[in-house]
Amino acid sequence: MRRPDPHGATTIVAGSRRDGLAYLWVTLLVIVLDQLTKAAIERSLGLYQSLVVLPVFEITRLHNSGAAFSFLAGAAGWQRWLFTALAIIVSAALVLWLRRIDSEARLLASAVALILGGALGNVIDRLRLGYVIDFLNFHWGTHYFPAFNVADSSITIGAALLLLDAWLEAR
Repeated sequence: MRRPDPHGATTIVAGSRRDGLAYLWVTLLVIVLDQLTKAAIERSLGLYQSLVVLPVFEITRLHNSGAAFSFLAGAAGWQRWLFTALAIIVSAALVLWLRRIDSEARLLASAVALILGGALGNVIDRLRLGYVIDFLNFHWGTHYFPAFNVADSSITIGAALLLLDAWLEAR
């Protein structure tokens, strides 16, 4: 394994397994939290049933057969397999990327692990149900933001951390 030091030299660490795969626990945690929250929603609420938490926030059981923001939700069903295949391919690429990240690159490894967990959490829904369960529903008056779930949140936070990592590296 190669690792650059602060002075620009590259150090090869023989036999070291200090790669980003050590962060797969983050991925597993996201998957478990995502699936547990979705199971609780399935048990507690009927489709379209809501629980008002705050004047701007409801927990509402929704089924999303499309992608982000319900893109292609009205398609004939082929989108289930397209989005599942795409997520599996991206997840495989993320695992390969995670393996190449030095475990000391905590921010980058955490970001990739969060995105991976979110992608796999939604893949489980698509394979098991044919759709993704969304339930976090924010709005302002009659204007609703697209509903989302723990997996979507994890992907968003991971993407933000990737941007932060890139910005910090560029400084």
